[in-house]
Amino acid sequence: MKYIVVGLGNFGSSLAQKLTALGNEVIAIDDDMTKVDHFKEKVTHTIRMDATDEITVSGLPLKETDIVIIAIGEDQGANVMATALFKNLGVKKLVSRAINPLHEKVLQAIGVDKIVHPEEETAERWSNKLHLKNVIDSFELNEEFSIIEAEVPEKYVGQTIKDLNIRKKHNLLILTTIQKQEKESKVGEVEKVNKIEGIVDPNEKLKQKEILVIFGKNKDIDAFIEKNTSED
Repeated sequence: MKYIVVGLGNFGSSLAQKLTALGNEVIAIDDDMTKVDHFKEKVTHTIRMDATDEITVSGLPLKETDIVIIAIGEDQGANVMATALFKNLGVKKLVSRAINPLHEKVLQAIGVDKIVHPEEETAERWSNKLHLKNVIDSFELNEEFSIIEAEVPEKYVGQTIKDLNIRKKHNLLILTTIQKQEKESKVGEVEKVNKIEGIVDPNEKLKQKEILVIFGKNKDIDAFIEKNTSED
C-alpha cells in the first residue's frame, strides 16, 4: 500500500518507519529539513514541504495514495489547515491527529475517516491498524507476536470456529469474540458497548459485524488478513 505521513515528530516518524518496515511505500513530509535528512534512510521517501500549501501538496501522487495521515502535533493550526487541504483534494482515506477534545471536534467537522490520539495509542498499534485491512485494533506483544481485533469476514458469517479450523489452517488462535450492542446510558442516551463472549465456544456460529480477537505470529496474522480481504 502507499501512504503519505505529514509531520515527522515522534509519532509521525515512528509511524512512517514502521509502515516502511512492513513493506509499504511511504512518503513522509515535513517543513524541517533536518528531520527530512535524518529519516531519509529509514523511510521510503522524505520530502521537505509545507503541507498547508495547496500548490505543492497538489503535486503529490494523491490519486495513487491509499491513506494520508496528518501527524502534526506541535502546531494545531497547521494540523487543521493541512487536514482540510488534503480533504478538499479528495484523498481516498484521511487520518488526522487530535491534540485536545476541541481539536477533535474540528477534525470531525472536516470529515476525517479516523482520529489518532498518540498520547493513548502507540505508533506500533496504528501501523498495524493502517497496514492490515479490517483490523479494528491491535496490541504488539513483541516483535514476533500480536493480538488483534478484526471484523469477521463476510464469507465466515454463519460458520462455526470449529468448521473454519483457523488454528490448523492459519496457525492462529481465536481468543474470544466481541459483539457491539446498544445500551441506554443513565442520562437516557443510546450508546454502543462491547459485549465480550469470554472463552470462545467453537460451535457458536459467527455473526455479521462480530469481532474476532486473534493471537498469533505477526507474519501469520498478515497472511490471514490479506487472504481474507483479497477474496472478499
